[in-house]
Amino acid sequence: MEEKEIENKLKKVWGEQPNLQDENKIEESWDKFSSRAFPPKKKRKKYWYYAAAAVLLISLSITGFLVTHNNGDDKNIVVHNFNIIENPSQQKKLIYLPDSSVVELEPYSRLEYADNFIKNRKIHLQGEAYFKVEKDKQHPFQVFCKETTTTVLGTAFTVKEDPDNTISIKLYEGSIQMNVKDSTNNWLLSAGEKFVYNQKNLTIEAFNRFIDFNNEPLSAVVQYIRQNYDYKIVLPQDFSNKQVTLRISKKEELSNIINILAEIYNLNPQTNEDLKKITFQ
Repeated sequence: MEEKEIENKLKKVWGEQPNLQDENKIEESWDKFSSRAFPPKKKRKKYWYYAAAAVLLISLSITGFLVTHNNGDDKNIVVHNFNIIENPSQQKKLIYLPDSSVVELEPYSRLEYADNFIKNRKIHLQGEAYFKVEKDKQHPFQVFCKETTTTVLGTAFTVKEDPDNTISIKLYEGSIQMNVKDSTNNWLLSAGEKFVYNQKNLTIEAFNRFIDFNNEPLSAVVQYIRQNYDYKIVLPQDFSNKQVTLRISKKEELSNIINILAEIYNLNPQTNEDLKKITFQ
């Protein structure tokens, strides 16, 4: 087409009035045009976004594991700090537990309990110990020794592990329930009963939980205290040969024995804890 002809056509178009069109048609026409003139660009994948999401997911998984790891479900491991007490000496070791219970730990014995002992009164014992348990109906007191479990609410008893793996429990006061691992049975003991268990046999028998002094010299009681409580007793010179008839528990508290003797003979006891010496005047 000649340049002059093109110029004339353009002038003609310029001078014409545009025809108004329906708005919908205009929109439709523009959509068709834009789809051809401006094809949509492919979106770039935001790899950093997916990477961050993956890190977040891993972090949440780890946190969830830690919460599960530390909850109280028996199916999961519960982490506690434990207190371990050993007695490497040749003398009994007196231990006061956080709940005010008292333990006499025999030589070469060991026990351990968790920091939350007030609410979780569980003790693991190796060797032998005597327990004077503070009453707490809401939190039973349990002693685990080998395959046996001794459960109490408040009482006095001994647990002993022998070299041949025999476990013996002697009950001095109150009552206790005995359980053995992998057994659905339980045994209820009364004061004066002894529970003996090894992998072959289980027996419950009576034992003498008292020591009797029948019209014996007072010096015999003094000797008994020296041997069993490791305290030296000093009596007035004319009292050693006095006769006494007395029955006391083999696990009686020393203070009770001293008070009984003081009342019987109208004496005043003075105690020196540093020297472990009690003098009657």
